[in-house]
Amino acid sequence: MTDIERLSINQITVRDWSFEETVTGLQRHGIGWLGAWVGPVEEYGPDRAATFLADHGVRVSSVCRAGFFTGKNPDGGGLDHDANRRAVDLTAAIGCDVLYLVSGGVWDDLDLAGSRQSVTEGIAELVPYARDAGVRLAVEPLHPMMCAERSVVVTMKQSLDIVEQFEPSEVGLAVDTYNVWWDPDLHAQIERAGGRTISYQVCDWLVPQPHPTFGRGIPGDGMIDIPSITRAVDAAGYDGPIEVEIFNEKVWATPPDQVLDAITAGFAQYVLG
Repeated sequence: MTDIERLSINQITVRDWSFEETVTGLQRHGIGWLGAWVGPVEEYGPDRAATFLADHGVRVSSVCRAGFFTGKNPDGGGLDHDANRRAVDLTAAIGCDVLYLVSGGVWDDLDLAGSRQSVTEGIAELVPYARDAGVRLAVEPLHPMMCAERSVVVTMKQSLDIVEQFEPSEVGLAVDTYNVWWDPDLHAQIERAGGRTISYQVCDWLVPQPHPTFGRGIPGDGMIDIPSITRAVDAAGYDGPIEVEIFNEKVWATPPDQVLDAITAGFAQYVLG
């Protein structure tokens, strides 16, 4: 892939666009990859979405999300086996083979070790269904500040300890700069992952953080040396699309075309380096 051919835009980055607006907007900006979310695709219809994507030459780099294996989900609900299987089916239906997992927060009894074990058990239960659909499950460590309510898996090492219990064709690692940039063992764990990294997302860490969840910035606007992480991920064997995933009220309030202009203008310098 050329530089710009690796660029993918996660749907949440242009949150106010509909599914059709997102796909046509990416085409207009010469961006060939979309990071899709289950909700908008379900609303549009997976089969209809697959046709619309193909008609506009846009492929799906990943789908977000399934998981919450501890039963804790700050967005509402808990462990939903049927929803996880529907997410697998949706991922396959739109021609993608990477489904992100969010582990879930700490059990109400505060058993952190038990919560983490339930994640591995939940993935093991979902793997056969995903394997039959041709979908790989992506274990994503989230930032430690999200441990209590959203993800008890917070480091690259913890993620890889889970990933390595499964076949590479079944379960892989997702690296998101916002979540892992602080980790003193980051580069060693990226090297350890090797070809088991199946998705790579980028955004920047803003100072000050405007919000503990919605504080992500456009690459180049914050404190992360994203190019050094990109080089490490590439050197370890990942050569796929690079998703820009941004949760930020200020970005969402900006016209999406302006956001895409800013991302594409800085992609080579602030992501690839």
